[in-house]
Order: sequence, then structure tokens, then C-alpha cells
Amino acid sequence: MRYAFYLPTRGRTATPDAIETLLTRAEALGFSSVMIADHVVFPAQVKSKYPYTVTGAFPGQGDALEQLALAAFAAAKSRRLRLVTSVMILPYRNPVFTAKALATIDVLSSGRVTVGVGVGWLREEFEALAAPPFEERGPVSDEYLRIFKALWTQSPASFSGRYYTFDDVQCLPRPVQKPHPPIWVGGHSTPALRRAARYGDGWHPVGGNPAVPLRPAEFGALMDELRRLCDAERRDASTLTISFKAPVYDADAKPAADRLPFAGTPEQFLADAGTYAKLGVSELIIDFRSDDLSASLERMERFAATIIPESR
Repeated sequence: MRYAFYLPTRGRTATPDAIETLLTRAEALGFSSVMIADHVVFPAQVKSKYPYTVTGAFPGQGDALEQLALAAFAAAKSRRLRLVTSVMILPYRNPVFTAKALATIDVLSSGRVTVGVGVGWLREEFEALAAPPFEERGPVSDEYLRIFKALWTQSPASFSGRYYTFDDVQCLPRPVQKPHPPIWVGGHSTPALRRAARYGDGWHPVGGNPAVPLRPAEFGALMDELRRLCDAERRDASTLTISFKAPVYDADAKPAADRLPFAGTPEQFLADAGTYAKLGVSELIIDFRSDDLSASLERMERFAATIIPESR
């Protein structure tokens, strides 16, 4: 099992010095990847339902560092960590520009970019960015993924779609990774699984929280569905990376009577990790974020001391 962590994008630890400290320490401790979230602007009042809390309320405060700029900064401040957009909301940005920006970061990081993607949930943000219609975000996202692959693998490249068209353009330099940076599809709905089977190099769901527990039985059923969809696409599901986003790690917290996956003691965490590894997960992403850098580092250090050595 490999382990990854979330980079802060807002709050008191979203500063250059704090981010560099977290990246440097994570590399030294043996983490594999860093997750970088995506928001551009927020409405003053969020009416859209957030899918990862029981109430549907969004837990953020309306501020966020921009994802691509932060990924470039993280590339410069690290040497080994994979840089994962987790997830990039595909309709937010011009697809040709986005393909070029991701290729540039892949070149400058010596091939460390992984493109985690999603279709988004915040209707008001779509409207503020003049993105394609919220109701059409699924087919728009599929088309943008095809555009990425065309620009990353062909020169010159052409594309004619429902939402975007270009003809005979060169988008160079190409990414270092061949044929292109890995694409991990977020979400656990049937359309998300279908997107992963058709376009993805990995599946990247959120789980282990009260709104979306994804307990082993449910997760196993989703893996079976992913395999079925891969078969329909004539793809080998075993070639997909399964990267599971787990909740905040706090070994001192008392789990509820109905314990969620990855809550509780280090022993319980390791048992859960073993269960999910048998179901196909090869990377777990843990949330160490807090408003205090020392607290975030303490959580990271403790995890590295008690969990990572036992997972090798």
C-alpha cells in the first residue's frame, strides 16, 4: 500500500513556507503522492448541495489557491512526490489551455503529474466561470478528456466535437510521460465508473466519511461494476490504479459505535488497509490538514511512524 496526503489550499497553512514544509517533510517520511484540490471562485452563499457531508453543507470558507498554479509550485518544491489534481473540475477551464498547462507541469516536474478529474458539483461556480452548462457537465468532461489525449499524443492534432473544435494545431512540448500523464476519474456514480472504464488509467473515489462510507461490501460491489464496464470497453480492469481518498487521520479520536473505515486505532486502520488492498486499492490518501502547521506535521509524523512501516 502507498500513502498520499492532501495539500492545504486554504486557511493559515496555505502559505508558501507552510506548503514547502509539508512537501519536504512528506517526501522524507515516505509518502507517495500529494493531492491538490480545485476551486476557482465561491459564491458568497452556497446553495448547491455538497456531496461529501451528511447535511450537504460545504465546509469551506470561500478561499482557495488555484490548482494549476499550486501544482506548479509543488513541482518546484519537491523532487519525488507525484502531483495529483484531486480532482480537476474539467468544465472549468479551456481544454486546450488546460492540456498545455498540465503538459508543462509534467515536463518541469520530470514526469510526476497525475490528472485526477471530476465533473463538479457547485453550480454557482460554473456560472461565475461562464463554464459550459452545469446540466451538460458529464458529456463536456468526456469530450475534454478526448481533447487532452489528442493534444498529448498527436502533433499536429485536430478535434471536432459538440462543445469544442480545433484543426491542425501543435501543442508542444508533449508530456514526459507516455503516452500521456495518468488520468484518474473521481466519483462513485455509474457515469463516473463508466468514465473511468472508458477514459481512465485509474479510479479515484472518496470514501470513509458519514455521507459516503464506501464500506468494504459496497466498495467491492463498485469494483465488480467497474470490472464489468471495463470488459464492455475491452479494457483490462487490473491495469487501472485504484486510489481511495480516506478521511482525516486522528489516532486520538474516539470512533463512533458504528465505526467508519479507517477510523480508530492504528491497528484498526491497518486492518482496514489490508481489507481494501484485497479489493484492489493500491493507494490511500489521508487528510492531515488543520489550521495549525505543527498539528498537521504531528499527524503526518505519527502516521508515518505507526502505519507506513507496517504496510511495507
